[in-house]
Amino acid sequence: MKKIIDISPEISPQLAVWPGDTPFSQSFLMSFSKGDHLDLSTIQSTVHLGAHTDAPSHYHAEGETMEQRSLDFYFGTCQVIDVTTPKGERISPEDFSVEVQEKRVLFKTNSFLSPHKFNEDFTSLSPELVDFLSRQGVCLVGIDTPSVDPFSSKTLESHRAIYEANMAVLEGVVLNGVQAGVYTLCAFPLKIKGSDASPVRAVLLS
Repeated sequence: MKKIIDISPEISPQLAVWPGDTPFSQSFLMSFSKGDHLDLSTIQSTVHLGAHTDAPSHYHAEGETMEQRSLDFYFGTCQVIDVTTPKGERISPEDFSVEVQEKRVLFKTNSFLSPHKFNEDFTSLSPELVDFLSRQGVCLVGIDTPSVDPFSSKTLESHRAIYEANMAVLEGVVLNGVQAGVYTLCAFPLKIKGSDASPVRAVLLS
């Protein structure tokens, strides 16, 4: 039996979201503690919550929305690559020497260590790296930070490169303690009509 490694942060009101976005909240309409016969709750949140995937419509006016995306992107062999790119900088192809072997790649940067505290100087991807990965046949790229572009970016060069290459993106995964190597990734998005993103329960199988 394969080992399941959960790479999703726990969703709670303490989970940090992008500044200005909607934080997670939960309220109970019914509860055992109030004498009701069941627990029944409702939630409010950004769809860019914790481990999540962006739909192309998030970064391109003509991009597919979440329910239109093929699920093939989000399941299959995956390679975790450890990089030491300084915080606040973009990862380039020259920042790692291992050969890209799989169609899905996750970058472990160790630049966003606490899902409960948002730091703006996280590491991101360069558009040159996205182009490089696309030429290697990669269909999904992920990172252990809130975005594949820097916090201050308004032009979203790496998101745009991902769109041009028809790749999927996975952001906000937790790779602390995950060793570099090859796994099976499962990170299916919710089938939310018209949505620009979806939270995922991202796991690696080893």
